[in-house]
Amino acid sequence: MGRAHAERHVLSGYPIEFWTPALCSSDPDIIDLVITLGGDGTVLYTSWLFQHVVPPVIPFHLGSLGFLTVFDFAKYKALLRQVFTHGCGGGFRAFSASGTGGSGNRRSRRRPRRSSARRRSLPRARAAADAAAALATPRLPVPEDDTAGVHDRYPTVESMAGGPAGGSGTVTPRTETMFTHHGVRITTETFQVLNELVVDRGPSAYMSQLELFGDERHLTTVQADGLVVSTPTGSTAYSLSAGGSIVHPEVSALLVTPICPHTLSFRPMLLPDSMELKVCVPPSSRNTAWASFDGRHRIELKQGDFVSITASKYPFPTICLHDQSSDWFNSLARCLRWNERQRQKAFTDNA
Repeated sequence: MGRAHAERHVLSGYPIEFWTPALCSSDPDIIDLVITLGGDGTVLYTSWLFQHVVPPVIPFHLGSLGFLTVFDFAKYKALLRQVFTHGCGGGFRAFSASGTGGSGNRRSRRRPRRSSARRRSLPRARAAADAAAALATPRLPVPEDDTAGVHDRYPTVESMAGGPAGGSGTVTPRTETMFTHHGVRITTETFQVLNELVVDRGPSAYMSQLELFGDERHLTTVQADGLVVSTPTGSTAYSLSAGGSIVHPEVSALLVTPICPHTLSFRPMLLPDSMELKVCVPPSSRNTAWASFDGRHRIELKQGDFVSITASKYPFPTICLHDQSSDWFNSLARCLRWNERQRQKAFTDNA
C-alpha cells in the first residue's frame, strides 16, 4: 500500500494568484499591471494574450535582441518602486486588427485555439493606466464601407473572389471579420496583432497571386512569395527584412511590403491607418495562401478567401524608460546599429 505524501508549495504562504491564458481572455479587468521578463517574443505573446483592452506593460530585457524591452532587470526594484509610488510615463502602440479565416468548408479549416472574449468595462485597468500617467494616442476612426463612390472600373472584393460583381460592400465590424468564399460569407474570429500580418505561399512551389484592396478599391495584383502588412511597431521586424521602411511608432500608418515580388516596380508603401485593407486569394490562383499573425496561428486561405486589416481601437500600453520617441531611437542604435559607420575625417591644413 502506497503512502501519501503532501507538500506545501513554496509560494503558498504568499498572496499570489496564478494566471492562465484563459484568465487573460475572459477576465482582463482583474489585472492592473503586466511585467514581462524576456525579449520581444515575450512582449508579442503578451499582446496575443490580451486580445482586447491591455493593462500597462513593463518590459524587462532578458532576451536576445530586445528592441521593445528597454528596462534593465538589474534595476527592477527601483523601477517598480517608482511606478507604484509616483507613476511613470507610458507609450501606446496601436495594434492592427486582422481577421483570419479559411474556406467555406469549416471542417477543412484550421481554427486557432483561443476563446472569444467579450468586451467589458475595465475600471481597474483604466485606473492603473492613469496611475502610470500613460496618455493614449487617439486613433483615427476607420470609415464605414461605401462602394458608391468607387469608380466602376475598379472591381469589388466579391467579384474578384468569384461572388456577385458590383455587390454592396462588406462592413467589417471591429469585433469580427467577414470572409467571403465564392459569395458565401462566414463570420470568424478577429485577432489583434502588434507587429504584422503575413500572407505567403506556404509550402507551395508556386508564387502567390493575391489581390490587394483599399477601402473596397482594387489597388494591385500581388505576384510574389507573399505580402507583409505591418504596423509602425512591426516596421523593424519582418517588414524591414523584406525591404520595408523604418517607421516611427507615433506615425499613424499601415505598411505594405511585398516579399520577393515578381517585378522590380513593386516597392513598399505606407498607407493611412484609416484605410481598410483586404488581401484576397483569387479563384485563378494556382495555389492557396497562408496567413500568420505575429508569427502565430497559420491559417490556410483557399481560392476565394480574403482577410481584412483595419487599425485597432485597442492599443498596447507600455511604460517608457524616457519617452516613446527616445526609447525608439535608442533601440535603433542599440539593436540595429542604425547608420553606424566610421566618421569621415576633416580636411587638414596640409591636405
